Amino acid sequence: RISSIWVKKRDPGLATFGWQSGYGSFSVSKSNLDTVRKYIADQKKHHKERSFQDEYRTLLRKHGL
Repeated sequence: RISSIWVKKRDPGLATFGWQSGYGSFSVSKSNLDTVRKYIADQKKHHKERSFQDEYRTLLRKHGL
């Protein structure tokens, strides 16, 4: 994949980088960065209330994917 090649060229320490089967990636605006960081830090709490799969499906639906 093109993104894998890009990552490997940017950082030689990631020469063996590769995407797992079935992944997702979302961009984040700079103005939302602190909110997203806090959300990620609290992931264990969120995933006690709902599974990663449910959360992921909700994100996909929310963004029309």
